[in-house]
Amino acid sequence: MTNSGPMSGGGLLVVGDVVTDVVARHTKALVHGTDTSARIRTLPGGAGANVACWAARSGCRDVRLLARVGADRAVWHRDALRRAGVRCLLAVDDDVPTATVVALVDAATERTFLTDSGAVLRLSPGDWSPSMLDGIAHLHLSGYLLFAATSRATALLALREARRRGVTVSVDPASAGFLAEMGVDRFLTVVEGTDLLVPNADEARLLTGLPEPADAAAKLSLQVPRVVVTLGGDGALLAVAGTVTRRIPAVQVRDAVDSTGAGDAFTGGFLAAHLAGADDTSAVAAGCRSGAEAVTTVGGRPGP
Repeated sequence: MTNSGPMSGGGLLVVGDVVTDVVARHTKALVHGTDTSARIRTLPGGAGANVACWAARSGCRDVRLLARVGADRAVWHRDALRRAGVRCLLAVDDDVPTATVVALVDAATERTFLTDSGAVLRLSPGDWSPSMLDGIAHLHLSGYLLFAATSRATALLALREARRRGVTVSVDPASAGFLAEMGVDRFLTVVEGTDLLVPNADEARLLTGLPEPADAAAKLSLQVPRVVVTLGGDGALLAVAGTVTRRIPAVQVRDAVDSTGAGDAFTGGFLAAHLAGADDTSAVAAGCRSGAEAVTTVGGRPGP
């Protein structure tokens, strides 16, 4: 990935996941075996879909999303994505329902996820077409696809075609829990040939075994040319060729309500800025602004 050049002004293709989010915000600790009061909403989500929506919100005019959804929620999700300015390339699964995530959000806005992957991991090579990259300057892959054989094969098809065309590629590792199940070495082998890795601090620690996010970012950037580690309320840092080159503080937020999707918002804002020709510092700052906006709304998508 460069600061300008072929990426500037082109479109963004996200190959990832569409999820129905059930967000339960509770101010008291969960009590086992009985009721806990909560405010509950059902919203469209999914890491890949969220990135696409935030990129469109951040000014990217050609944003496309390839994902697999169940027939049960296909129309609802397609309508929500179109309203957000995303061009839908959705494969509809008649046998398995749309993925569902229950997000338990506590008083500190931290979240715990219960995940039913549903149709997400059934995204198949038959759902992919090289023509989806026509006019695209950057491909972003949601790491969730890498955690099962069928969807991983599809993601790697997209990655190989992008490399053949000279299209830059980024990957979001997506989940420290699923990464641990897959295995660090296997994940790093799969993402060889990508240009940008966007882990959060926990994922960066897991991928390197190093406790400090800056050290982890520097180590990862010896394997992937650019690494941006998101640090939540501490902003983000960027490492290139074994050295941390940028540290950008977070935008301070007083009215945070839900951190769900904040990392996706960062990635969408960052990629939109890069596609518009921004340098690294400006792109990371743009990502931080999107992440700050995200925590002021419930769910992982931009507000109205």
